[in-house]
Amino acid sequence: MMTTAMNEALPASRRHQNTRHAGSSMRTAERKRIERELRIAATAFEAHEGMMITDADKVILRVNRAFAESSGYTPEEVIGKTPQLFRSHCHGPAFYEELWREVDQKGYWRGEMVTRRKNGELFPVWYTMTGVRGSNGAITNYVTTSTDITRQKKAEKEIGELVFYDPLTKLGNRRLLMDRLQQALTGIRRSGNRGALFFIDLDNFKTLNDTAGHEVGDLLLQQVAKRLGTCIRDGDTVARLGGDEFVVILTDLNAQLEPAMHLARQVGERILETLNMPYELAGQVHLSSPSIGVVMFCKSNETVQELLRHADLAMYQAKAGGRNGLRFFDPAMQTAIKVRADLEAALRQALQRREFVLHYQPQINAEGKLVGAEALVRWQHPQRGLLSPGEFIGVAEESGMVVPLGLQVLEIACEQLVQWARSCTLCDFVLSVNVSARQFHQSEFVEQVLATLQRTGANPKRLKLELTESLLLDNVEDTITKMTTLRSHGVSFALDDFGIGYSSLSYLKRLPLDQLKIDQSFVRTVLSDANDAAIAKMIVALGQTMGLTVIAEGVETQEQRDFLLESGCIVYQGYYFGRPMPTEQFEAFLRNIECLEETSTLIHRCMQAGKPDGERSLRAA
Repeated sequence: MMTTAMNEALPASRRHQNTRHAGSSMRTAERKRIERELRIAATAFEAHEGMMITDADKVILRVNRAFAESSGYTPEEVIGKTPQLFRSHCHGPAFYEELWREVDQKGYWRGEMVTRRKNGELFPVWYTMTGVRGSNGAITNYVTTSTDITRQKKAEKEIGELVFYDPLTKLGNRRLLMDRLQQALTGIRRSGNRGALFFIDLDNFKTLNDTAGHEVGDLLLQQVAKRLGTCIRDGDTVARLGGDEFVVILTDLNAQLEPAMHLARQVGERILETLNMPYELAGQVHLSSPSIGVVMFCKSNETVQELLRHADLAMYQAKAGGRNGLRFFDPAMQTAIKVRADLEAALRQALQRREFVLHYQPQINAEGKLVGAEALVRWQHPQRGLLSPGEFIGVAEESGMVVPLGLQVLEIACEQLVQWARSCTLCDFVLSVNVSARQFHQSEFVEQVLATLQRTGANPKRLKLELTESLLLDNVEDTITKMTTLRSHGVSFALDDFGIGYSSLSYLKRLPLDQLKIDQSFVRTVLSDANDAAIAKMIVALGQTMGLTVIAEGVETQEQRDFLLESGCIVYQGYYFGRPMPTEQFEAFLRNIECLEETSTLIHRCMQAGKPDGERSLRAA
């Protein structure tokens, strides 16, 4: 109030002067504010993002330095032109119509667009286009900001390649394969045409990796990938599943099965031919071949995983057939695989439940005396009854279960030896147990045998281990060391199926063997095949020369036994003397043998005492 009063007390001229000064100060402040905002706007306009301003008719009024650098045009070259100057023709008229419609309705548009530089190069840009409206609400200008996203797109592509492509071969990986295969299934169910899935595995690839190194192996994989690409049509798919496994998908072959299979076979044969051509790897020529499994697919309800599994099964059939071949999937393959899988699972349970039993086949010398027996495994299956080794040993070998099975057989045999040792009638012979090559080559095999003998209390001198000739092919020195160690504890050794394998006499003479077994394949035809007869005689002579006993297996007739006896073989095993028998039956057989031996001894003594009727009376008894 005092200020107002003082102001009113001033002369009128002075009051007018103060008012003029105040207005001038306000105009100066306003001008400075506008100048500051203009400087800010100018700085923003020259930011890193490209900017372009057009009038309502889309004629370019101004562009900033970033826009000029990105487009390759100078401002003078674009001012007065329209944005059509930058069109790449990658987008149709509908794209631009929708763009301008959004700007008019929403006031802005954001999106990705492919643009053309002055030099003709196309590049991706992220645009934000805004309509500037006047006081009457009509658009007076368009302001566009643009960001070159070439690097971003390149990074996205690289990430996509890492996710969906194999970095070594540049082929699609498993993830992309599964997606493409699902698309193929969907498309074929609509079209009705059949497709084919190829599962390709390179033969002996591991050998190349192990001998030449992984770098050379990678070179082969890269060349295989390129060759596969030349064998297929546009629209088909080649992928690397992993390792040395590749997959090819063919679609739209034919609606009928036979023509579709014919086309698929043509492609498969082309792949075989192409991949069999020589490769140049690190200056060396290398030969390689594929094994190919093919499964046809159509409108069925098969899944992606089922198709891959079926093609894989067919590929393994190609390998089993000698490699470097092509096999089509047959549903019988699936049945066989299921039977095998069920058998393998049952085998594992049988080991846990100890369902395996031993049958014993006698070994008789020329005097009719029992000198040994071979323990032969049988499976007391809870549903199928007694199974012979031929029904399960193959699966046990392939699955690795032959090792625990062999240990279980050895343990049962040693426990039986201990029981028989309590009876003088049953203790005077050697029990033979078969040992697989896989079991023998276990690093702890010797320790396992000795531990079993110690745990059961069996006499090592009553145990003979039968080895096959195939066992001699790997690490002979290790074989000799193991045999020597066990032999020092009293365990003896026989070489089973002698003559049908690849025995080297130089190795044979070094092995601490006790016995050779003439294989039954020679014995069976020894009377009708001169070659087999000669081989049998040669094995007998070899055994005698090396100080080894020789036993003939598979003796089924008196005539075979007589021939072998004349040839110098004095120990026999076969149906003529007795089939493999369960424990109780074998023990009864032993008691009968004992009675016959006692009777024979009494007859011999009576005849020596001059009692010619003694033989007749004793036999009658």
